Amino acid sequence: MAHNEEKTDKNLIDLATFMVGDALCGMDILKIQEINKLKNMTTVPQAPNYVLGILNLRGQIITSIDLGKKLGLGETNISEDPRNIIVNSKGEHIGLMVRKISDVVQANRDKFEPPPANMGGIQGEFFTGVYKTTDKLIGILDVEKVLKMQETN
Repeated sequence: MAHNEEKTDKNLIDLATFMVGDALCGMDILKIQEINKLKNMTTVPQAPNYVLGILNLRGQIITSIDLGKKLGLGETNISEDPRNIIVNSKGEHIGLMVRKISDVVQANRDKFEPPPANMGGIQGEFFTGVYKTTDKLIGILDVEKVLKMQETN
């Protein structure tokens, strides 16, 4: 029995969930360095339209992107007190601007389902899957894919 429990634990993941537009999205909480409020940003000339700018966080330069714009869910309204989710990808720090932070949800990887091609207007390519709770559908964000698209623009 104990051996079995060990296996299950590996499949459990804590998802930090957040609102992007009206969509509930989630990502592995271990990928998140920190979550903070918007800081003073410096705009970047000629950057793609979803790049909000760069900010200096205790000496680290962070590129902040509007996740709503990136995913095709509309612009995040700065006046609604959004949050920046700081992730570290390949040594680069990226801030993902989201409308609001929601709960941490413990999920079982075995219960992830493949993402539909179009999740209520969101490009399915940015998601590794969906997770259904009793009352919610959480889109599991593929952080690497979101950030990789940034480099090619």
